[in-house]
Amino acid sequence: MENLLRWAGRVAGLAGLLICAFAVTVRLGGQWSYHNFQVGSILQAGMAMLIVACLAYCASIAERKP
Repeated sequence: MENLLRWAGRVAGLAGLLICAFAVTVRLGGQWSYHNFQVGSILQAGMAMLIVACLAYCASIAERKP
């Protein structure tokens, strides 16, 4: 279970980072929306993925046996 949580955290973290970077790139390009999605909503989705990654990593730490 610990390995599953760790890998879920890694995947979610990478996805969140890529989504946030995409939103920032689109916004720096001067656009407020991308295919009917506002850039702020895309950025929030990326931040939510980063939070999921943090929670999965914290749960993997809690699963460790001393």
